[in-house]
Amino acid sequence: MPDVQQIIDRNKESLIIPDGISVISLDQEIIVFNEAASRITGYSEDEIIGKKIDLIFSSHSEDTNFISRAIKENISFNNQPIDIIDSKGKSKNVLASITPIVRDGKVLSVVFVFRDTKEMLKLAEEINEKTSELIDQKNKLDAIFNSNIEGTFTIDNDWNITSFNKSAEKITGYKKSEAIGKKCWEIFNSSICRNGCHMEQTMTKGKPMIGNEVEILHKSGRLVPIRVNSSILINNKNERIGAVETFIDISEIKNLSDHLTEVYRYENIIGRNKEIKQIFHVLESVSQTDSSVLITGESGTGKELAARAIHLNSPRKTKPFIAVNCSAYVETLIESELFGHEKGAFTGAIKSKAGKFELAKDGTLFLDEIGDLSLAVQTKLLRVLETKEFERVGGNKIFKIDARIIAATNKNLVEEISSGRFREDLFYRINVVNIHLPPLRERMDDFPLFVNHFIEVFNTKFKKDVRQFSSRAYDILTEYNWPGNIRELENVIEHCFVLCNGKIIDVDCLPKRLREKKFLPSQIIINPVNKVKETEKQLIISLLEKHKGNRTKTAEELNINPSTLWRKIKKLEI
Repeated sequence: MPDVQQIIDRNKESLIIPDGISVISLDQEIIVFNEAASRITGYSEDEIIGKKIDLIFSSHSEDTNFISRAIKENISFNNQPIDIIDSKGKSKNVLASITPIVRDGKVLSVVFVFRDTKEMLKLAEEINEKTSELIDQKNKLDAIFNSNIEGTFTIDNDWNITSFNKSAEKITGYKKSEAIGKKCWEIFNSSICRNGCHMEQTMTKGKPMIGNEVEILHKSGRLVPIRVNSSILINNKNERIGAVETFIDISEIKNLSDHLTEVYRYENIIGRNKEIKQIFHVLESVSQTDSSVLITGESGTGKELAARAIHLNSPRKTKPFIAVNCSAYVETLIESELFGHEKGAFTGAIKSKAGKFELAKDGTLFLDEIGDLSLAVQTKLLRVLETKEFERVGGNKIFKIDARIIAATNKNLVEEISSGRFREDLFYRINVVNIHLPPLRERMDDFPLFVNHFIEVFNTKFKKDVRQFSSRAYDILTEYNWPGNIRELENVIEHCFVLCNGKIIDVDCLPKRLREKKFLPSQIIINPVNKVKETEKQLIISLLEKHKGNRTKTAEELNINPSTLWRKIKKLEI
């Protein structure tokens, strides 16, 4: 049987705060009185030790009989409602237990353990309130956990899944009830599961893994690309209890990326002539480097298309492609547009703004129509390109740049340099690799390909079934000089689609300027009819050779009727 001090020490160690504990001697004197007993009665330990129990029991109270019987008869009493008197003389109801302390069959003293019923009730109410708060908090956390757009799950140290949210169910196809308790690799079935996967790296090295892309096997059997983040899971004792992973389905992003990559593949840029094929080769080579590129050519020749092809076929393809039309801003604003500005830098700068150089971090910055920049802005741009550093307008913080620079212009920069309108040192900085896109009038052998391409595009857009241009309408198109190049051709064909209600676009659907053949004299000189006819003649000859003289297949590729082809053959004396 433990002694009295052991009982007191054990209760202190266990932090049994609500229970008042008093030890009463055979003479009914109080010999032990703990802190909880002092709190309930109002008596300090010094005030009550050595005093008779009458101090806390009314002299006429029958409750003292429990103490007397416990001492004399060695009887225990449990959960007895008893009234005691506190230090202010007020009666207080307590729930008490009275236990004799016995050694060698003799009662040595009695332990009186009591608890304030009002305090118990208040404590119970507080516990209920705290429990309700915890339940509410849990419900909120569950709601957040399950409403997260990212799939989220946790595992314990044995790789067993311990939680699995609704987004995880949607992405994997497995219900929470199917996933809980399973090993994570049994649900995700990735080719790298248990083979150096991100979660394995996190579990073994204790480090978070961010932005990994893997493919998992959906319950239905299809592959799903996901991007994942994982981190160690730690409890409130700072003990490692497993790991947590968030992941998101990137199928749509991958599809869009693949689509863009497909659209901007070099071989999908329309053109068969030798110059265009050489440009494809240069584009493919320059895409794998970070060298600055200058793309030159008239408006409408596809300079931005070439720039995007370089970006989307380069190692930077997952990073931003930021395009700036340098001719679209007045001189006072272009600097802010390129480098950003701080709040209050100038009138109207109501908040700080990042510039295009910041937005293009790790990606590509396309400076279109760079020849239109003023000399002052050219000077600042040159310094940025040389130092790889810049400051926002009105700021003094230095920003580092890591963006590939592609510039474009429709001007002859060599002439601009001679005229003093463009800095020679900036020209050499941006003109590491030059790609010149020829105008449409110099690549008329590709003209039928462009026409067929835009007919397909606008058939889809307008839900029509236009097959071709009439012979007369097509002749007008080939005789036109196309100063607006491919962009103008696209607009003309869209104009025709708006007006055409049949399967063949005739002359009356063409824009008025083409129907009336009001071409500029310079256009006629640059592109005489004889040159166009010779180009058309060579194209038909090459296609006839390709199809071994089969006029039907040749007409199909030209997107004209065989009868029209026959007339052209006769007309061109093929």
